[in-house]
Amino acid sequence: MSFEQQLEKVKTKPGFIAALDQSGGSTPKALGLYGITEDAWSNDDEMFGIVHEMRTRIITSPAFNGDRILGAILFENTMDREIEGQPTARYLWNEKNVVPFLKVDKGLADVENGAQVMKPMPGLEALLQKATLNGVFGTKMRSVIKEANPAGIDAVVSQQFEIGRQIVAAGLVPIIEPEVDINCPDKAAAEDLLHAAIMKELDSLGENELVMLKLTLPEKDNLYADCIAHANVLKVVALSGGYSREEANERLARQNGMVASFSRALSEGLTAQQSDEEFNAMLDASIQSIFDASSS
Repeated sequence: MSFEQQLEKVKTKPGFIAALDQSGGSTPKALGLYGITEDAWSNDDEMFGIVHEMRTRIITSPAFNGDRILGAILFENTMDREIEGQPTARYLWNEKNVVPFLKVDKGLADVENGAQVMKPMPGLEALLQKATLNGVFGTKMRSVIKEANPAGIDAVVSQQFEIGRQIVAAGLVPIIEPEVDINCPDKAAAEDLLHAAIMKELDSLGENELVMLKLTLPEKDNLYADCIAHANVLKVVALSGGYSREEANERLARQNGMVASFSRALSEGLTAQQSDEEFNAMLDASIQSIFDASSS
């Protein structure tokens, strides 16, 4: 029953998606911003334990709930752990009314034709089965575009949709994320090429093949309006991509129908050293500002 309820929530309710899925390489940086330095752990297991404490603090905060947050993206290690005695994904939905998503990619391949496709995902089928058993609604996978190069952009988009179809077939909703690097020298041109490639793929989907898109905030406002309106698109969300929360919110507020899926911009200003009162107040203000930008 919950899949239908989750689908309805993502489709019709206001709010944004919290990206809590930094993994592997990006974890020390995320912890550093949170005020925990690398001497706090001696191996990956300890590091992921500390990350889980940080995520638990965010998720269990009274500020973090389904009134303003539609969904949260986890990575596998977080999904495998518990919060207050429940598996993380089930806790999100049962206690917070927040729809759980899982990051499924294994990172990026080297740059080719100005873009980075995703590394192979040999264990994807097993991971999708595990996600379903955990009550996960959808997935997320990221590629990166660094230049306005048609060959690179086509490679990224066709790989995203090919794997996206596999995820749909497993009964989950994929968030397709072909990020355009905000430092791309010809960002507007790259976004035009990306938009055309996405529309072509969307038009080839079957009637019941639903996807979501996670896109860099574009140079041309409302560039993705026809993606947002597309019958096969459940939601279009924006990544903050290195913009400050303030700039990301400003850019997002100009995009009609696009909502946030911020990671660093969500946790900006939160530290391990804050009292619960300070932490919850900062998180509440951050969530409200992103919610407001997503609702405009």
